Amino acid sequence: MTELHAVSKSQVTEPVHPSPHEASSTQPATSGGVRSFLARFAMVWVLVGLVALSQLLYPGFLDIGNVLNILSQNAPVGIIAVGMTFVMIAGGFDLSVGSLYAAGATFYAAQAKGLPLPLAAAVTLLVGVLAGLLNGLVITKLRVNPFVATLGTSSIFAGAAFLYSHSAPIIVDDPAFSTLGAGRLAGTPISVLLMFVVFVLGGAVLSKTVYGRSLYAIGGNAEAAHLAGLPVDRLRISTYVLVGVLSVLGGMIIASRLSMGQADIGGTIALDAISMVIIGGTSLFGGAGAVWRTAVGMLILATLTNLFDALALNSNLQLIVKGVIVISAVALDALSQRRAA
Repeated sequence: MTELHAVSKSQVTEPVHPSPHEASSTQPATSGGVRSFLARFAMVWVLVGLVALSQLLYPGFLDIGNVLNILSQNAPVGIIAVGMTFVMIAGGFDLSVGSLYAAGATFYAAQAKGLPLPLAAAVTLLVGVLAGLLNGLVITKLRVNPFVATLGTSSIFAGAAFLYSHSAPIIVDDPAFSTLGAGRLAGTPISVLLMFVVFVLGGAVLSKTVYGRSLYAIGGNAEAAHLAGLPVDRLRISTYVLVGVLSVLGGMIIASRLSMGQADIGGTIALDAISMVIIGGTSLFGGAGAVWRTAVGMLILATLTNLFDALALNSNLQLIVKGVIVISAVALDALSQRRAA
C-alpha cells in the first residue's frame, strides 16, 4: 500500500517505483547521493553527450534553423509519445497509435475538403476519442491483454483508413490547410509550439493533479488501488482516450504539412513513440515515469536521427540502431525491477 499512501499524501510527483535510470535515494553517504543523482538524470547526460558529439561531427547541428527543423519533424510523434506516457504509467500499452495517426491524417484531409477547418479538426479529434474509448473498453471490460487488443484494433483502424480513402491519397488544395503543420508564429513552427503546450500540460497533469497521482498508483499496484477506492477501469480507459486524441492530432499535423492525407504513413510511428517513452525512463511495468523524461527520450532519438541523416547513414541501419536502443532500455528496466523486488 506504499503507492496509495503516497497518493493520499499528495506527495507523488514522479514515479512511485524507481525508473530504469533512477537509483535509490536512501543511501546516507555522500558518494551514494552523487551516484543516485547521476543515475536519476542518466538520460539527460546521454543527451548532452550526443548533442556535443553531433555538434563536433556536424558543425551546423546547433544552428537555430536546424534545431527548429528537428523539433518540427518530431512534433507529431512527440505529441503521441506524451499520450503513450500516460498509458504506460497506468500499466497499459498501445500498438494502435500508428494506425490512428494515419487514420487521423486521412480523415482530417477528407473532412477539410467539405467542412470549415475548425469543424474538420473537431470531428477528427472525436474520431480519436472514439478509437481510444474502443481500446480502453476492450482492455478493461473484455479483459483482453493490451498488447493483443491494440494489435487487433491497429489492424481495424488501418483497414478502415484504407477503405475510407479508397487506398488513395486525399489531396487538399486550400492553403489554410497547411497552417497547422507548416505555419509559423513569431518564427517558430506552430507544430513545435503545439508540442510544447502538450508536453507542459501533460507534465503538469501527471505531477500536480490527483488524476496523475492516481495513474501512478494503479500502474504500481492496480489491485491495491482498486481496494483503496480508485476507479481503476475508468482511469485506464481515460489514458487510451487521451493517446487516441493525441495520435489523430499528430496525424492532422502531418496531413497539414503534406497538404494531403494517406492511409499508409503510420509505418514506424508506434515504434518511435514507444522508444521515446522507454528511453526516457518510463517503465513497461507501470507506475514509473514522467513527461519530462519522454521529452528527453524524444530529443535523444531526434538527435540521433538528425546526425545519422547528416552523415548519410543508411536508413535501414538507423532502424537497427533504434531497435538495439529500445531492447537495451527494456533490459535495463527489467534489471531495475528485479533489483527493486
